Amino acid sequence: MTLHNTLGIFAAAAIAISGSIAVADPATSEHFDLGESRITLHLHDFLTDEELAVLRLVGQNEEALALFLPEGAGGFGALAVAPADGFIRDGMPAESAVALSELPDMDGAKAAAVAQCNTLRSGGRACEVVLEIAPR
Repeated sequence: MTLHNTLGIFAAAAIAISGSIAVADPATSEHFDLGESRITLHLHDFLTDEELAVLRLVGQNEEALALFLPEGAGGFGALAVAPADGFIRDGMPAESAVALSELPDMDGAKAAAVAQCNTLRSGGRACEVVLEIAPR
């Protein structure tokens, strides 16, 4: 199963169980400790309720997190999203959404995810990091 298909399944499940989630101030972050990882979710104002539900699921569910950091993998990871494209459209991750993992440091992970996302985005504002994954 591909990353896009699997995330689509998690998106549907998250929507079914989450109900309504308010979009928070873009400077706000949520933090989750899951297994050996520390996940930071940046609550940008361009993220939809559906997108936030999926990203929160990644921070709270080992199987969803494994899509970004395979079991036993170390290192740092980041997910970058183009605000105009979003993270999820029609139940599937946007083509420009880029998740990278197993990088040696957070700055490198964020820079690489944003750079790759910017090459894939359809236009609008530059990509922004919405999710960071670091070892605890």
